Amino acid sequence: MLIIFGASGDLTARKLVPALFNLYKGKHLPENFVVLGASRSDMSDEVFRKKVVQESKFLKEKISKEESSYIEEFADKLYYQDLGKEYDTDYSMLANRIAHLNEEKGCEGNYIFYLSTPPSLYEVIAKNLCEAGLTKEDNGWKRIIVEKPFGYSLETAKELNEGLHKYFNEQQVYRIDHYLGKETVQNLLVTRFSNSIFEPTWNRRYIHHVEITNAETVGVEKRGGYYDKSGALRDMFQSHLLQILSLIVMEPPINASAEEIRDEKVKALKSLRIMTDEKVLATHTMKGQYVASTINGEKVKGYREEEGVDPESKTETFAAIKFFVDNWRWKDVPFYVRTAKYMPTKVTEVVIHFKSPAHEVFKSHDAYQKDNKLIIRIQPDEGILIKFGVKVPGLGFNVEQANLDFYYSDLDSAQVMDAYERLLLDAMQGDATLYARADEVEAAWRFVDPILKYWENEDVPTYGYAAGTWGPRNSDEMFEGHFGWRNPGKRLTDETGFCIL
Repeated sequence: MLIIFGASGDLTARKLVPALFNLYKGKHLPENFVVLGASRSDMSDEVFRKKVVQESKFLKEKISKEESSYIEEFADKLYYQDLGKEYDTDYSMLANRIAHLNEEKGCEGNYIFYLSTPPSLYEVIAKNLCEAGLTKEDNGWKRIIVEKPFGYSLETAKELNEGLHKYFNEQQVYRIDHYLGKETVQNLLVTRFSNSIFEPTWNRRYIHHVEITNAETVGVEKRGGYYDKSGALRDMFQSHLLQILSLIVMEPPINASAEEIRDEKVKALKSLRIMTDEKVLATHTMKGQYVASTINGEKVKGYREEEGVDPESKTETFAAIKFFVDNWRWKDVPFYVRTAKYMPTKVTEVVIHFKSPAHEVFKSHDAYQKDNKLIIRIQPDEGILIKFGVKVPGLGFNVEQANLDFYYSDLDSAQVMDAYERLLLDAMQGDATLYARADEVEAAWRFVDPILKYWENEDVPTYGYAAGTWGPRNSDEMFEGHFGWRNPGKRLTDETGFCIL
């Protein structure tokens, strides 16, 4: 039984129920499967089913292709329980409903509690579940899934962990990061550890530097109030991007079990060099904020003009960090990570830049273009691209770059699961590989905290960049030598220097 707290909210209709419908369609769900929505809205089972299934705009297209009896069969698995005015209340009615459904539907006491609520309610809900006797694993297992943001700083993350650990064991806690549910993120591990052309070269002897870009083509939209308190570093870097980074940096795990992989990820995050010196922070970090501009003839608001945002706000919508990893494998290899709103392309990708040959027999005309790159595209146009030098036809030995590319969509079995489908299925099966562990979350905050603290200083500049461009113009200055950011296009093989203004 999947019990969703905050079931009347947007996430349930937008992400969770469509993911469950796809799992149902793919025959991945167990025979005896029930969903119980719980929140503070007064709804009957029928109204809830209409809202999230029959009349949901997020399922409209999929439902139109199916028989109505088939849709009804799926909708009948969903139930709803009103919690009353607040979440901090007696859960005995909820416990009775769960017990009744468990018996009627034969769920064997196996429950997942999904907290689609603000983090401030995590401990409250956990406490009330415990008091209602719903956390004991006497018959069947009990698991709790919590959404990000997991904490606002190291201190708050520790408090959240301690709050949950009072009522649930760490083995029962699943911290969801939908980025890790993406097929291409998991493919990072396979690309690295199952190919002898990559693993021997995945170190400081062969890699010059690594860059990760996460760009969005929209602003903060209606999330101004939330975003102004968090900013790009908390919103994307601390969670999603450091998770991706840990998969690039980690050592080979002993085997593919969840605990072994998570152990290595924690070690990787603990080996990030924490920056506390102000001079280092000044040259290795950069924050920016989008300002009003015109994109495709349309006027676009600046960040400070967005609804819910302080007109004097210094909150960053662009964050770029350069840092090092203090271990044997990565000594002195710089890592560059940037995340931003309102850029020309919506994209997330990892670029591994390999060193040039020690003795260059054939000189390339364009020094910037000559390095071999391995590009792992996480979204959109998911795939892998290798850039390498080939001879230009004709006289002499002139070198130019060629592409060798692979796309996920080309695979015969290209039914790529949506992130939430994969993560929900993993939680049902008790596979925690793609979920963050308490010490992992804290290790990530330990690295991010000093940067946030430094950025609170009034004299740290926030650079403006026009919406629809690749961030502040001086962000390339972070790079050593003649390098700069790779500005990716919509397609994996595009490399654009352009930006729309």
